[in-house]
Amino acid sequence: MIKPEAAAAGHAGKILDMITGNGFRVVAFKYTRLSAEEAGTFYAVHKERPFYGELVEYMASGPIFAAILEKANAVEDFRKLIGATDPAQAAEGTIRKRFAESKAKNAVHGSDSDENAAIEGAFFFTGREQY
Repeated sequence: MIKPEAAAAGHAGKILDMITGNGFRVVAFKYTRLSAEEAGTFYAVHKERPFYGELVEYMASGPIFAAILEKANAVEDFRKLIGATDPAQAAEGTIRKRFAESKAKNAVHGSDSDENAAIEGAFFFTGREQY
C-alpha cells in the first residue's frame, strides 16, 4: 500500500517504478480511501498498541494506493525493498529512505507474512480484480 502522504505528494509513480524495477508483478492496483472504520479493521492487530488511534486517523486522512504484488519470495523481498519502518534507519536505495517523511508517515505498507498478504489483499480486492 502506498500511504496517504506519499500518495498526496505524487510519489506513487516513482514508488511503483521501484517496485516493478525490482521484479515484482502488479496483480491488482487501486486508488481508494479508507474510512476510519476500515482503517481500524485493517490495522486491528495493533489495537492494543498506544499508536493505534493515530495510525487509524492517519490512514483515513487521504487516498491510498492498494496493491497486490507477485514474485518469488515476495514478502521477504518487498520488506527489503521498502526498508526499516523508521526512514532514518532505512538502508540507502529503499522506498522508505527515499520517500518516507517520518517513522509514522513511512510512505508504504508491506505485509509481514504470506498469510497476512492474502488477508490484506482480500481486504482491498475481489478475486475478479486480481490478474
